[in-house]
Amino acid sequence: MGEESPKLAGAPSGAVFLSYASQDAEAARRISNALRAAGIEVWFDQSELRGGDVWDQRIRQQLRDCALFIPVISANTASRHEGYFRLEWDLADQRSHMIARDRAFIVPVCVDGTPDSGTDVPESFLRVQWTRLAAGETPPGFVQRISTLLSSGTPVAAARARLPAGAASGAPSSWRFQSALLLIATVAVIGLGYLAVDKLVLSKRATGTGQASAQVAQGVTPAQSAAPEKSIAVLPFVDMSEKHDQEYFGDGMAEGVLDTLARIPQLKVIGRTSSFQFKGRSEDLRAIGEKLGAAYVVEGSVRTAGARMRVTAQLIDTHSGTRLWADGYDRDSGDVLILQDQLATSIARALQLAVVSDEARPSRRLPDPEAYTFYLRGRAALDRGGGGPEEREAISDFEQSAAQPRDPLALYLSAWLAFDLGRHDEARRLQDASLAIDPLNPESYNNSGWIYYLTGDLDGAERAFRKSLEISPSYDNDHLMLGQILVLQGNPGAALAEMEAESGRVDHEMGLALVYHALGRRAESDAAVARLAGTAGDGAAVNLAELHAYRGERDQAFEWLEKSVAARELNLVHKIKDEPMLASLRSDPRYPQLLREMKLSP
Repeated sequence: MGEESPKLAGAPSGAVFLSYASQDAEAARRISNALRAAGIEVWFDQSELRGGDVWDQRIRQQLRDCALFIPVISANTASRHEGYFRLEWDLADQRSHMIARDRAFIVPVCVDGTPDSGTDVPESFLRVQWTRLAAGETPPGFVQRISTLLSSGTPVAAARARLPAGAASGAPSSWRFQSALLLIATVAVIGLGYLAVDKLVLSKRATGTGQASAQVAQGVTPAQSAAPEKSIAVLPFVDMSEKHDQEYFGDGMAEGVLDTLARIPQLKVIGRTSSFQFKGRSEDLRAIGEKLGAAYVVEGSVRTAGARMRVTAQLIDTHSGTRLWADGYDRDSGDVLILQDQLATSIARALQLAVVSDEARPSRRLPDPEAYTFYLRGRAALDRGGGGPEEREAISDFEQSAAQPRDPLALYLSAWLAFDLGRHDEARRLQDASLAIDPLNPESYNNSGWIYYLTGDLDGAERAFRKSLEISPSYDNDHLMLGQILVLQGNPGAALAEMEAESGRVDHEMGLALVYHALGRRAESDAAVARLAGTAGDGAAVNLAELHAYRGERDQAFEWLEKSVAARELNLVHKIKDEPMLASLRSDPRYPQLLREMKLSP
C-alpha cells in the first residue's frame, strides 16, 4: 500500500459494504485493510463468492443494514455481463432511491482507468464523483473521507428519495420535508392556478384517472388493465455521442416530448418516473408497453459530432411492434433548447395524426418562454441528488417555473397539500391522478396507501401498500404500514410477520414495539420502545408518541408530542388529526391545546 492509513480516534459507527468482481479481490482487500486499520467496519466476502441460500440472505441483510456502499469498478466489472456483484449493485441502487438526498450512501471507487461515462453501472453510480484508487492503493485522505461520512450521521434506515415520505414513520421526515414544503408552496401556486384555469381539461383527462381510482379500489392497477387505445410512453433517449456525455440532453429531450404530449386532450401519457425505469435496458418494446399500460412508445437517440448534433426518434405500436413513424434532426449544438422544442412539437404532431387525428387540439403555450427551461433544470438538479446545493437549486428553478400541473410530482405534492387543508376527497383524487400517469412508481402507491390509511379506508390502504411492495420488494415503510393495518384489524399474529420483514431500522423497532404489545408480550414491547428511543430519540418523537398512545400511556405520549412540536416536525401536521394510533389522545383536554400550539385550531 501507499502511505499508512491513520488510526482515527473514536471509530465511526456503521459498516461499509465493499462490492467487487472476483478478479478485483486483491484491490478490494487493500481498500478493506486500509479502512479497517482506521477502525472502520468493512463487510466484504473473501471466500471466492461461494453462494448458497444462507450466504445470499446474509449478503442481502448486510446490503439493507450497511451505512455506506462502495462498489469497486474496473475493466473487469465492465467486461463481465453476469456476476453476483451486479445483483449487489442493483440492490444498492434500489436502496439509494429511498435514501434522502443529503445523505451519502454510494461511494464508487475505480481501481483502473475505466471511464465514468459510458460504463455499464447503475444510474445512481453516475450521480456522484468516483474516487480513483489505482489497484486499490488507498491514501489517508480517502480513509478520512469515509470516516467523516460515517461520523456525520449517514443513516442506516433508508429514507425516501426525492419525495417526502419519511425515514422514521413513513410520513415526511422533518428535515427532508422542510425543503419539500417549499416545493409544496410552489405547487400550491402552480397547482391551484391550474385547478382554477384548467379544470375542464383535467376533468376530460380524468377519464383515465377515474378509471384508475375504481381499479385501485378493486385491487386492479392501471398497468395491469388493458392499455387504453390512446396511451403513450416516452423512454429516455439513448446517448450515442462518442464521449457519452449527452445523457442530460437525451433525458431533457424525452421529458420535453412527454410534456408536449401531456397537453393533448384524450391522450394518456405515462409519467416520467415509470418510463425512465427502463433507462439503459434493452427490453422488448412490446413488453415495456404492457408493463406501462401504453399502446405506443416513443424512443430515440442523441449523437454529437463536433459542433453538430443529431437527434432521431421513432413511434412504435406496442401491440404489433410496428414502427409507425420516424424522423431525424441535425442542428448546431448551441440550439439545444430550440431543437428540444422542435423535436417535441414534431413528434406531438405525428402522434396526433397517428393516434388522435380528429380530436387533437392546439397545445397551450407556456406564458413565460423560460418556464420550461427552469422546469428541466429543476428536474435535473433533483436527479443529481446530494441534497444541499442541489435541493436549493431545484427549489429556485421550480419557483420560477409555471410548467408542473400534469406532472406526477406536482400531483403528489398537491395531494398532500389538499390533505393538510382538510380536503380529503380532493387529496385522493389528486393522488389517483398521479398514480394514473405514473403506474410503476412504488412511492406513488406508498403515498396512496398513506392517504387511504389516514382517511380511514384500511382496505384501500392495504391494497396500495401491497402494490408498492410488488413493484419494489424492499421498499421501506410498506411492511410497517401493513402491520399497523393488521393490528388495527385485530390480527396481530399476521402483523408480526410484516413487522419482522420491515427493513428500515426505525420502522422495524416501531413495528415490533407495537405488535408485541398487541400480542401481550409487554417486556419485549418495552425493550423495543427503549431501543427506538435510544436509537432515534427526538428524531422519532411522533413514532414514540404513537406507541405510547396505543399502549394507553397518555402522559408519555403527550411528552413526545410536545417534543415533536418543539422540534417542528412537519410530518406531525399530517398525522395529528387523523392518525388512528393517536385516537385515544383526542378526548384528552391536552389535545386541543396541542392543536392551538400548532396553530391548527383557534
